[in-house]
Amino acid sequence: MKTRSLVSAAIAGIILLFVLGSVLNYDDSTYENKIRIAYFPNIGHAVPIVGMEKGFFEEILGDQTKIETRVFDSGPQVIESLFANSIDIAYVGPGPAINGFLNSENHNVKILAGAASGGASFIVHPDSEINSVSDFAGKKIAAPQIGNTQDVSLRHYLSENRLKSADKGGSVVVYNVPNPDTYTLFVKGEIDGAWVAEPWATILETELDGKRLFHEEELWPDKQFASVLLIANTDYVKKNPQLVSNFLSSHHETVTWINQNPVETRIVFNNFLDSYLGQSLSDDVVDVALSNLEITSDPIQDSVYSFAEKADALGYLGRNGYNLSGIFYNLDSNSNLEAST
Repeated sequence: MKTRSLVSAAIAGIILLFVLGSVLNYDDSTYENKIRIAYFPNIGHAVPIVGMEKGFFEEILGDQTKIETRVFDSGPQVIESLFANSIDIAYVGPGPAINGFLNSENHNVKILAGAASGGASFIVHPDSEINSVSDFAGKKIAAPQIGNTQDVSLRHYLSENRLKSADKGGSVVVYNVPNPDTYTLFVKGEIDGAWVAEPWATILETELDGKRLFHEEELWPDKQFASVLLIANTDYVKKNPQLVSNFLSSHHETVTWINQNPVETRIVFNNFLDSYLGQSLSDDVVDVALSNLEITSDPIQDSVYSFAEKADALGYLGRNGYNLSGIFYNLDSNSNLEAST
């Protein structure tokens, strides 16, 4: 098992490298088409990582399509790039997907498919006295940036249990910080718990002796909720229906392969990390993190609508209400884009 400092440095280094963007460099003149893909360097984004590393995307898209990739560490960054037309499709959580749809001109962000369900947990610091939600009052809890999927889930959970964050006049102090900073705060004992996605939840549990109070899926109907979605710039989809249809085929193929090959998926993921940093996570961390996820193409639509309700109740979707009609798209057998509510 790696030392705490090594794990922290490794993960932080990975994030730093990927925030800068990783783009395949080829001469555009040798390609007829181009597709620019964004995703995160975590196990919940196993589909794009495996799809790229195993060549599944390239195989189905063909050698006349240039694939460019950029790896981010936050959903808002992805949505900004989608708005700026610097990426075409992306893997993000439901929060950024919903905000992108509502805030884009002509609802120019749509959900094409799911990529993962579950994979977030509440981890308690070993020195904290949190044993249930009744112990949250007066505690310090970390979650990623405001409006992030885990942030919305945490704040909704507090509200359901008649608690408020300190910034809303309550007693629970919520720190909205990047995951590497959550790790540091956990090491220093400056937080009582954290609501985080994989593999961070497992890292805090296995490397820092954290206690997993609950898996977030335990709070959802059928223990399923969309945690990673495949979204697209709608203009790009309309202009390139066959290319997007082919990409979706490679997406589905990759989902199937991952579910049939969990051990090799772990190897591919760690090789992916190692190729950029020269450092990977322990096999145990990746295996546990992957087992806490369901890799699926199902966008679990009801959970997306439910998530929007939670975000709206927190005031994250504006003051004038919201309408998600048309947020999901389907590609029929003729590669024509058809909106569905």
